[in-house]
Amino acid sequence: MSKNYVVGFPRIGEQRELKKVLELFWAKQCSFTEVEKVASSLKVRHWNYQKEAGIEYISSNDFSLYDNMLDTAVMLGAIPKRFETLNDEELYFSMARGNKDAVAMEMTKWFNTNYHYIVPELSLSDNYQLNAAKILSEYKEAKALGIKTKINLIGPITFLGLSKRVDRGESYELFFKILPIYEALLAKIAKLDEKITVQIDEPIFVQDVEPKVLSLIKPCYDTLAKVSDNIKIVVTSYFEHSNEATKVLVHTPIWAIGLDFLYGEKNFESLELIEKSGKKLVAGVVDGRNIWKNDLKQTAGFLEKIASKIDKEHIIISSSCSLLHSPFTLRYEEKMDEEIQNWLSYAVEKLSEISLLSKLFFDEFDSLRDEDKKAYEENLSANFERKNSKRIHNPKVQTRVQNISKFQRDGVYEERIKIQKEILAYEDLATTTIGSFPQTPEVRKARAAYKKSEISKDVYDQEMKAYIDDCVRFQEECGIEILVHGEPERNDMVEYFGEQLDGYGFSQNGWVQSYGSRCVKPPFIYGDISRPKAMTVDWISYAQSKTQKIMKGMLTGPVTILNWSFVRDDKSREEVTKQIAIALSDEIDDLQNAGIKIIQVDEAAFKEGYPLRVENIALYEKWAVENFRLSVSTARKETQIHTHMCYSEFNDIIKTIEAMDADVISIETARSGNELLKIFKEVGYKQEVGPGIYDIHSPRIPSVEEMVEQIRHLLEVLPKEQLWINPDCGLKTRKWDEVKPSLENMVKAVEIVRGDL
Repeated sequence: MSKNYVVGFPRIGEQRELKKVLELFWAKQCSFTEVEKVASSLKVRHWNYQKEAGIEYISSNDFSLYDNMLDTAVMLGAIPKRFETLNDEELYFSMARGNKDAVAMEMTKWFNTNYHYIVPELSLSDNYQLNAAKILSEYKEAKALGIKTKINLIGPITFLGLSKRVDRGESYELFFKILPIYEALLAKIAKLDEKITVQIDEPIFVQDVEPKVLSLIKPCYDTLAKVSDNIKIVVTSYFEHSNEATKVLVHTPIWAIGLDFLYGEKNFESLELIEKSGKKLVAGVVDGRNIWKNDLKQTAGFLEKIASKIDKEHIIISSSCSLLHSPFTLRYEEKMDEEIQNWLSYAVEKLSEISLLSKLFFDEFDSLRDEDKKAYEENLSANFERKNSKRIHNPKVQTRVQNISKFQRDGVYEERIKIQKEILAYEDLATTTIGSFPQTPEVRKARAAYKKSEISKDVYDQEMKAYIDDCVRFQEECGIEILVHGEPERNDMVEYFGEQLDGYGFSQNGWVQSYGSRCVKPPFIYGDISRPKAMTVDWISYAQSKTQKIMKGMLTGPVTILNWSFVRDDKSREEVTKQIAIALSDEIDDLQNAGIKIIQVDEAAFKEGYPLRVENIALYEKWAVENFRLSVSTARKETQIHTHMCYSEFNDIIKTIEAMDADVISIETARSGNELLKIFKEVGYKQEVGPGIYDIHSPRIPSVEEMVEQIRHLLEVLPKEQLWINPDCGLKTRKWDEVKPSLENMVKAVEIVRGDL
């Protein structure tokens, strides 16, 4: 019997090979043939890593050139009309990134992770048609290497639940239109081998599933499981429990159910039902979302607890979710502190943990190979050392947290904004940007050289200041009213701050895919957090000295720093966030004392941290809002606090946003029109709002006319006195030849609208 399993594997490459070749292709510096060549080599390498580690259920079709939801839309033939005339190669990337004639499809977060997926666009008039080429060819590629894979698919219910209807209907109405496409796909898959396993991902099941959605599960999996006797279907969910769906799935002819026991502890309640049904359990017990070494002794004990409810021979040991959400391998971490590195496990290392766990659980310890016994003893030692390390606990930090007396800033919004408008004197429809400007090769080179001690601090500072000078000069010439310094010194909006906080650790190569070719390198919180010295004051003060206009200070908020870090698992997330908030409150005080009048505290990942179950939301909102307010509690009434939020559905959290009490919020709305903005009007939102008027994730340059029209649409929703005008996110990932004309057009559009008003 096969005893271990990996839900999915990272695809960007251990040295970000896929990212690099994609960006060369998009820049027209290599052919698509070269992209395919790199992709093929990565798939082979990744399959072999899993095979060599002793993984028995290895995936095909977990690889993607951009995104698996986008791949599924292409598989179904769910192509928006604006892209229908394009050839396959141009079509795929245009859907994801847009082109000169058509805006990209919307992008949003994959549940409560930092991965973004492309949102499929559906309508009742769609004519779906199967395109199985990618799925079939990847299976054949692996088989030719002697590796038999399971095939990963996004399930039909999750696909519909995460899609949007462009004709205003409900996506689930299309269920019986797409189910036959899945049937046809499985019929083709059935011809690939005598026996084949198909993993169908249904993570939508971990949310509060409505009865009408639950009612689709049985007809769906009764139908799909009966397509062919030689297909074994595993329905997998992750990130929370899926007990309601499991109660239905056990009455379908599927072979196995995959459950996440790390982030969905309540899945334990479903074990007796699964045992009674005779189905296999794919038990997700190795964390696919964090970087800490698995405590093998503890996990083996938990597996025995599972085995008290379900036949041991029906259990398959697995990652909790796809390892896509983990960095690739520790192999290239040459500069990391050895003690801390010994506490960590990335995707490749997790393969060995899964393999060793299956041996510990299914075999007698004395029968294990010597190298397996040694690996187990090393794991015990590493976990003991981490738990007892003096580097984790800081009594001064803990005392300060306990003695906090001021949890929010002085003055109500109406009082503050009156003072601020008198001091800051900005016009209605004030123009600004979200913070970052393009990170040029020269900037990246200088920053890397400084980190490697190849250039002195003086030379590095001169390089950064020259860039800031150029940013200030451009913004002044362009006519932008509230300036930013461009953030050339920042490698990442979280990592930059983590590098200056005690209790944080960093990697050289801990890259995780965020979307498409975009990767982030989250820092990790291993101990109590404190700020030894000011983090941004020198750079912001320098930038302010170069202009008479107002220069925004730029900080990342406490909840986003938490959500975009790998977080210690020995302390509550609430308490860790509070430590970060206190450090930021000190930074805000230093900035305003240095003469900075506007400070932006970005909470780009605020919504991302939301629990997937309604029952857990109130607690999260309480401590997340409290800690944001704590972080800005030192701001005086005359200091204007901005915040920024990314790709969020605001309808359900608008009151929470209001409770954060920022003076101005900027939001990403460019890909979704005014739908997100309307809720601000409906609830009578008082604070000022900066809806993004163009999409920075697409390389296209919007025209003046297009932006004039967009601003006029905004004015249909909110009055000019309440609106700021800005792009919908930071400009770090764009090129100057896209940024400059776009911002110039934005300012011209504002001038036209102001003239009309």
